[in-house]
Amino acid sequence: MREKKEREEDFPVTLARKTLEEYLTTGKKITPPSFIPERFQKRSGVFVSLHKKGKLRGCIGTFIPTKPSIAYEIIENAISAATRDPRFPPVEAGELKDIDISVDILGEPEPVKSLEELNPKKYGIIVSRGWQRGLLLPDLEGVDTVDQQVEIAKQKAGLFNVPWQELEIQRFTVERYREKEDF
Repeated sequence: MREKKEREEDFPVTLARKTLEEYLTTGKKITPPSFIPERFQKRSGVFVSLHKKGKLRGCIGTFIPTKPSIAYEIIENAISAATRDPRFPPVEAGELKDIDISVDILGEPEPVKSLEELNPKKYGIIVSRGWQRGLLLPDLEGVDTVDQQVEIAKQKAGLFNVPWQELEIQRFTVERYREKEDF
């Protein structure tokens, strides 16, 4: 039983790594394996983050599901994190040995009425106004206060000088899966 649980815990990052190995060497997208643990068969938003030597190398995700299951969401977002993050050049196959992967599976966003309901270590946030939207995952290095978290999410949304009271703010939790704990 323990072995099955450990395999389930490894499933998200193992799937993301297999996706990247295949896509970056052959250009082909994999399909999910025949066995998908039950909890990864449901639908949810997913973020895939890539770190190289402790520094962010790519991060792309969806806050609402766009695919039939978490497994499919991981595959799409792993490829996007490696090849479509506008902040970085595409990852090359030779870099994979130096890249650590984390996968965040997002809980359902819930509205926030005051900043006292936020905690940057526990909750990620989505700030929006009209079509502008910015998301920040929870428990990120260097983001220690609610004010920092809100400001960064506002910047991502392009809402630089908008007071938080004029924004729609939602919070969410994540299940974070990491290949390694040392990045």
